[in-house]
Amino acid sequence: MTTEAKVGAFVLACFSIFAFTIIYLMHAQFSGDTVPYRTYLRYAGGLEPGAEVLFGGIAAGKVTAVRPWTADPTKIEILIDVRQGTPLNEKSVAKLGLVSIMNSAALSITTGSNDAKRLAPGSSIPSKEAASLDEIAGKMADVADNANALITQAQGELAGISGDARNLLANLNTVTGPPTQQKVQAVLDNVNGILAAERPKIDRLSDQLSALSQHADDTIQNVNGTVTDVREPVRKDLAELQNTLLQARQLLNDMQVMVRANDYKIDDTVENLRVATDNLDQLTDSLKQRPWSLIRIKQPKERDVPQK
Repeated sequence: MTTEAKVGAFVLACFSIFAFTIIYLMHAQFSGDTVPYRTYLRYAGGLEPGAEVLFGGIAAGKVTAVRPWTADPTKIEILIDVRQGTPLNEKSVAKLGLVSIMNSAALSITTGSNDAKRLAPGSSIPSKEAASLDEIAGKMADVADNANALITQAQGELAGISGDARNLLANLNTVTGPPTQQKVQAVLDNVNGILAAERPKIDRLSDQLSALSQHADDTIQNVNGTVTDVREPVRKDLAELQNTLLQARQLLNDMQVMVRANDYKIDDTVENLRVATDNLDQLTDSLKQRPWSLIRIKQPKERDVPQK
């Protein structure tokens, strides 16, 4: 065997060992340490077995099968193997995605919530439908149709607005034409003539108003002086009146105290007057019955009644 043949055989053997090592490592990574899950979509979007599974945008596994679901043929069952330890939870959502614009479709899974319960191996991942290209094209067609209708309507409204604007300009031209300008000029001339004729009267009226204002100022000054002159005597009189009122109040308080102090004496005096009045009444009655008691001390003997 030549030297070239030996070198070629050695290179082929090294390449075979390197390829076997890479295949073995990939198989160990995606087979021995993976966990199976499944999800369901109505539109797979060209997803095929072997497509990437992204968790939060990072590669986490592979799609193992894409097939119609036997329980509901309207949905597509997607089986995946995810690297063990990937924190899939009940809030995670699976949907179609892309690794990049140049690559094929991939299955994207959101990170969900840290507080949500972790999904058990083999369980179903909640899914969310992505809009297909046909749906996007249909919506764009609807938008285009609506835009054409709006453009047609806007053109009609713009035509009406243009006509109204032309009518407005014509009316403005009519209003601001030469006849109107002549009338306005005539009115201004009349106003100027009236002002020129009445200017002397206005001047005299202004002079009279100035004189009246000066007279009013003088009057106000006189009134202020008079009020100032009268204010001090009035203030003194008010002060004296206040002192008099205070003295009268003090006198009334003293009289009230004195009356309260002699209240029992007044009651005795009233009682004595009542007794004296009663005595006078008795004396009067006695004098009416025996008036001779004023000049005699003893009562005369009663006379015998004459007998027949």
